[in-house]
Amino acid sequence: MNVEGAVVVVTGAAGGIGAGLARRFAAEGAAALVLADLDGDAAAALAATLAPSAGGEALGVACDVTSEEQIAELVGETLERYDRIDLFCANAGITTGAGLEAPAEVWERAWAINVQAHIHSARAVLPSMLERGAGYLLHTCSAAGLLTAVGDAPYAVTKHAAVAFAEWLAITYGDRGIRVSALCPQGVDTPMLRDGLAAGHIGAKVTAAGGAVLTPEQIADAVVEGLAAERFLILPHPEVAKYYLNRATDTERWLAGMRGLAASLDS
Repeated sequence: MNVEGAVVVVTGAAGGIGAGLARRFAAEGAAALVLADLDGDAAAALAATLAPSAGGEALGVACDVTSEEQIAELVGETLERYDRIDLFCANAGITTGAGLEAPAEVWERAWAINVQAHIHSARAVLPSMLERGAGYLLHTCSAAGLLTAVGDAPYAVTKHAAVAFAEWLAITYGDRGIRVSALCPQGVDTPMLRDGLAAGHIGAKVTAAGGAVLTPEQIADAVVEGLAAERFLILPHPEVAKYYLNRATDTERWLAGMRGLAASLDS
């Protein structure tokens, strides 16, 4: 997957990882960038700074990814304008900082944004990709989808589901020209992590203590390299692969280690 000359859609694009991806894709020479965010004004403001270097167009639009209708409109309008979507980045996501006590509406919102939005976008964009016999889906899933999220049950569960869905897509459509990558970073210097640390959430502390906290630009570097290699798992933090292996091969030891890490930071 070469981003140069590609038509790319990014959700959750106004800040954090999404904005990092947008800036890097522009620098790579994407033909068109459609930046979607709940905050449409912020997405448009970012797009305005990228248009000169994108080699084409950069548009910022408002989109609530929990709405299947709005995602369908996003895809439809992009196809009408550019005739194709080469890369769709389902990037929007939220944390909750909540455990078992989280009310139903918190679980439902985490599911709607972290999982169901990926389903909506795949359902909307895959028909045109399958018709062309080519297309790429990048789903931001988090290392929590391979490991866990201490102190955040809705995030841990929904990110595992996001990885599972991406994996299912790769198996189901991989022989029909569709490529899928699951982006699974650990600590990233975004408002999501900073706000969690400021609030004293144990999950944010564990994330920050688990390895280097990378910038969105470093995540974007890893994404471009991972897309070029067409790897399913894109791991900006290489240590996540080791943790994932440990989890699979000695689960009891891994669980004990996670309990110990959480206890040492729960103060």
